[in-house]
Amino acid sequence: MSGLPVAGPAEIRRAARDLIRRDRRAVAAVLVLNALAAAAGLVGPWLLGRIVDEVRAGAGAATVDRLALVLLVFALLQILLLRAARRLGHRFGERTLARLGERYVERALRLPAAVVERAGTGDLAARGTGDISTVGVTLRDAGPDVLIATVQALFIVGAVVALDPRLGACALLGLVGGSLAVRWYLRRAHAAYLAEGAAYSALAEQLTATATGARTVEAFGLQRRRLAVCEAAVEESRRTRLRTLFLRSVLFPTVDVCYMVPVVGVLLMGGVLLDRNAISLGTVAAAALYLRQLVQPLDTLLLWVDQLQRGAAAFARVEGLGEASRDAGPAGAEHDAAGREPADDRLEVAGVRYAYGDGAGDVLHGVDLTVRPGERLAIVGPSGAGKSTLGRLLAGVDAPRAGRVTVGGVPVAGLPADRLRRQVVLVTQEHHVFLGTLRDNLLIAAEEASDAELVAALAAVGAEWVAELPNGLDTELGANGDGGTSQAPGAWERIDGARAQQLALARVVLADPHTVILDEATALLDPSTARHTERALAAVLRGRTVVAIAHRLHTAHDADRVAVLRDGRLTELGPHDELVTADGDYAALWRTWHGEARPEPAPAPDGRAAGDDG
Repeated sequence: MSGLPVAGPAEIRRAARDLIRRDRRAVAAVLVLNALAAAAGLVGPWLLGRIVDEVRAGAGAATVDRLALVLLVFALLQILLLRAARRLGHRFGERTLARLGERYVERALRLPAAVVERAGTGDLAARGTGDISTVGVTLRDAGPDVLIATVQALFIVGAVVALDPRLGACALLGLVGGSLAVRWYLRRAHAAYLAEGAAYSALAEQLTATATGARTVEAFGLQRRRLAVCEAAVEESRRTRLRTLFLRSVLFPTVDVCYMVPVVGVLLMGGVLLDRNAISLGTVAAAALYLRQLVQPLDTLLLWVDQLQRGAAAFARVEGLGEASRDAGPAGAEHDAAGREPADDRLEVAGVRYAYGDGAGDVLHGVDLTVRPGERLAIVGPSGAGKSTLGRLLAGVDAPRAGRVTVGGVPVAGLPADRLRRQVVLVTQEHHVFLGTLRDNLLIAAEEASDAELVAALAAVGAEWVAELPNGLDTELGANGDGGTSQAPGAWERIDGARAQQLALARVVLADPHTVILDEATALLDPSTARHTERALAAVLRGRTVVAIAHRLHTAHDADRVAVLRDGRLTELGPHDELVTADGDYAALWRTWHGEARPEPAPAPDGRAAGDDG
């Protein structure tokens, strides 16, 4: 399985700049407010130093009270400015998170089905839930705090240097140890958190696959094998988490020790300078207070640096979906289809070869086929012959390794998604019922359809059960047929596989594409209902091109032509009656379907069977 890509540093910077640019006024306001708050915070230690010097000089209580009042005013001003900056920062974070989530959903919906199938739904779900949540915490909580702390730290260090460059140099040297520890951590943290996120996605994929296929696992006795796979995924996730824990266990104690080094250094240096009358006691006191004040923003940065690394790794995974959208599909097909409109609805398959994955053997070998506009073509053959693969190529889900699949002279796989779905629609036996009303589930295919059109589409596919629903089109349906727990009893309806299949076919009727590819689209219906549904659907889609991939050969009997695949090769093509008469692969399938034995050869005039050499 090939996972979804992860955005590189350049893509991350570009995406971050784009998000900031969208709300540049809020960002500018947050920066200004933080700068003003940091400046207000610098006044306190400086005034305390002044008070010390004034007292040593013999100033009275009035002077001290006046300076203390000014200090109180600036402290209150700093609180108000920080509150305003934090409020703006949180609102910026929420708006940005909303944009990021909406963009993620849009990109996910634009992904071709083949990309999602190769990556696995676990990775896609993990990025859309856990990673988005991690980015949200970073934007909403870590971002504003880190911004405030960074501005405060820079202003405090600058204030110490301004008080006395010698004390400032001593403080900066004391911070070297902490900066080296942070640098050591940052060099390793990003890759470690990317690995942790990938391991979490792999774990989610294995758990999802096991839960979804629980009945298959039980039927084939695969419990131990699936348990071993899940345990291996859990172990890998644990290993990656222990790696990030180790990095934090080195960083935090080291930086905690480094907090005290600048203060001790400034006090020692200040004592030496004070002994030589090269500095005032107030200046030393102010510098020491500044450095003690520096602990709070540095502590905030240390507290959130781990979250920032998590957020950066999560952001890279979220933005990687954009890379998947751009990388999906072959560049050659996109280039050939760029700016071109299909001349007609004719589907052409020329010299097509296809393999699942690099290095795998071909499952289709030089297939040539023309599907005429308005034709009903049935594709039949034994299991593993390549029928569904050919259907996916015709629908543009996958692109051929060699050869061309075109509609109206334009490569199908290169058409934009919205244009492709107006041209060709693939319906398989795998269907989804979305959380919402029956009307919502149908309007996905045609947003402007009226209730009368929705009812007509359901009737066209034989969905007579709709009349029994308690609220008609307004009946709430649960995702995949499971009712929501928040609904009142009787307010939702459980939809089984057969009804979900009819719902999917009703969407096809509403979408009204030029070409419909049905890959066992009625497999979950009983034979009688399937036969009725197929005939009703044929009447509704009259004049449209219909390609039916079927194991039930009555579908082939009703088709204009039948294409027979065997071992990835097109062996026969023609009307049903002609192929039965030709006594080839299709005739053998037809007899097997009806339980008939192969007819015995007619006896020769001399009494021997034809072909008997005696």
